[in-house]
Amino acid sequence: MSAEATNPATPGPAAPAAAVRRKARPRIDLRRLGRAALLGNAARGRLPDAIGHVAEAHRAHYPDADLEPLRRAYVLAESSHRGQMRKSGEPYITHPLAVTLILAELGAETTTLTASLLHDTVEDTDVTLDQVREQFGEEVRYLVDGVTKLEKVDYGAAAEPETFRKMLVATGSDVRVMSIKLADRLHNMRTLGVMRREKQERIAKVTRDVLIPLAERLGVQALKTELEDLVFAILHPEEYEHTRELIAENAARADDPLAGIADEVRGVLREADIPAEVLIRPRHFVSVHRVSRKRGELRGADFGRLLVLVNEDADCYAVLGELHTCMTPVVSEFKDFIAVPKFNLYQSLHTAVARADGQVAEVLIRTHQMHKVAEAGVVALGNPYAPAADAPAAETPDAPADGERADPTRPGWLSRLLDWQKAAPDTDTFWSTLREDLAQDREITVFRPDGGTLGLPEGATCVDAAYAQYGEDAHACIGARVNGRLATLSTVLKDGDTVQLLMGQDPASEPSREWLEHAHTPAARIAIQRWLAAHPDSTGEQPAPAPSRPVPDPLVSGTAPSTAPRTANAVIPDRPGVTVRLAGCCTPVPPDEVTGFAVRGGVVTVHRVECASVAHMKGTGRPEVAVTWGDSTACRVTLVAESFGRPHLLADLTEAMAQEGAEIVSATVEPPSQQRVRHTYTVELPDAAHLPALMRAMRNVPGVYDVGRAQHQ
Repeated sequence: MSAEATNPATPGPAAPAAAVRRKARPRIDLRRLGRAALLGNAARGRLPDAIGHVAEAHRAHYPDADLEPLRRAYVLAESSHRGQMRKSGEPYITHPLAVTLILAELGAETTTLTASLLHDTVEDTDVTLDQVREQFGEEVRYLVDGVTKLEKVDYGAAAEPETFRKMLVATGSDVRVMSIKLADRLHNMRTLGVMRREKQERIAKVTRDVLIPLAERLGVQALKTELEDLVFAILHPEEYEHTRELIAENAARADDPLAGIADEVRGVLREADIPAEVLIRPRHFVSVHRVSRKRGELRGADFGRLLVLVNEDADCYAVLGELHTCMTPVVSEFKDFIAVPKFNLYQSLHTAVARADGQVAEVLIRTHQMHKVAEAGVVALGNPYAPAADAPAAETPDAPADGERADPTRPGWLSRLLDWQKAAPDTDTFWSTLREDLAQDREITVFRPDGGTLGLPEGATCVDAAYAQYGEDAHACIGARVNGRLATLSTVLKDGDTVQLLMGQDPASEPSREWLEHAHTPAARIAIQRWLAAHPDSTGEQPAPAPSRPVPDPLVSGTAPSTAPRTANAVIPDRPGVTVRLAGCCTPVPPDEVTGFAVRGGVVTVHRVECASVAHMKGTGRPEVAVTWGDSTACRVTLVAESFGRPHLLADLTEAMAQEGAEIVSATVEPPSQQRVRHTYTVELPDAAHLPALMRAMRNVPGVYDVGRAQHQ
């Protein structure tokens, strides 16, 4: 039984924005619903009066829906909850009725509504899951079981990480479980008035931090926006009241600039012979508050947006063209979420047009189906898990003709979330990364060279892109090109960037610990942390003294940074059975004079004798090991090139290196200083004897004035 249920008649936060935001049916009187639940005709075969509103809303979306499961579910729920009362004194059955009505108005299919009516029966009555399965089938039983598990989640601070992980595991198998939970929370938030102030605030904070972000990611905007307003009223009552007064003052104005602009838009589209519906969409309270903080004093057009609904995708672009041709567009406001949908299924064209008096109206352009999904998100997709061939036509509106169906969790944010929770080395890691991700309310889209796209949070870097595209194989990433230019893996990406990730072939590939500083997505952070936890001695070599010049950025060099040791089969130590690695600080190659030092794990690292690390290790008493070069001539070496800045320098330099047979393992380019640029490359050569020719070829590139071996000072 929900603890949040209270008396709706008691003064408390209101949400009038829900009424002005869309053409909704009047708020149902819970007392009248309670009387109907107790006195209504529930004879077999007849629809009880109490669910008449639910049936009406459901038939608006599914005209041919079979209402018999709803009738039977209501009869079972009413008889099971009989005698149970809400805190306000109404029969408890009014709560599942109200939750089901919310979902019916959003367009939920029959199975979801049936489970919604029964969502509290297993927890609060003698009804068992076996009984639910016998009467309504396995699918309804699964949904009721999932919601029951969510009801048991303790949102307290101490229990939060592990219980939330369990909640998401239960939810992830079927997003309809979360849909029911969100509708349940919305009704409880609507009726929160008689609770103590402290409890109202506690529930509102959990709703703000957890459920509203999840509603956003599931695309259920109708629930999300009303929940935002209710939370706003509880946690910020003074700002809420000020915003309410602003909205009331604007509503009392004699003239409405949005109405005038809407008439002008209708005229433009009528002349272009584009069938369209133009509506005024008032902003909800939180949206008005955000706009007022951003723009200061609000004008009439700031209190809403224009919504243009058309029949086909092509009509959206036709409308956009007419508006930009016949009216004054604000080009900076244009966004195309049809070509590149948001991660939560949202599609729309966004633009803005200006009048001569300076009033600017934001315009949303979408098809009727896009609008349905924009409002209800995954709820509008019907039952995405049932085989399309077996589903009745009434249950699969707008299903593709080829029988394929859209599954909102594969791929998608919720699917990735389930992968994160499985991969996280511990609960706290999962929880901290998830909370960071939930706090991100903006997403960017970057393009791969093959034309594919990656959806990333705003502020994501090339590190995040690597793990989004390759998963744990991104450990082998050695660099990136952003819009065709070499870039560090720490580079912050912008919406529309093209990212080519450069992958190494070294089987000993490993991520750098510094990558964590530039990883913003849970996928990246968890994968890196998991690897580091499994390889605690991967960076066991003693660090060399700080160099006088900046060392190459390890985020670029990735699996082969200049400080990373590497295996050296070409070196023979005088100790049999030990593993030998060439030091990354000086990258010795034949015929350099070398020496070795024993480090942890039975590894001998090989340095050039003039390397600064040699003196450091000798000074700390590290035992020296004699080493000699073997017969192999292949080598890896790090080179530093100094050049003047000029266009196409990088392309010319890397081409010259490729012509000499050098394979670039990693590269970094430091920011120009006084028109001079420092490049660092780690390369593989089939024969160390080719090194002098390679360095000469690099020096011959116009603009390059020096090339040398990387060397710590």
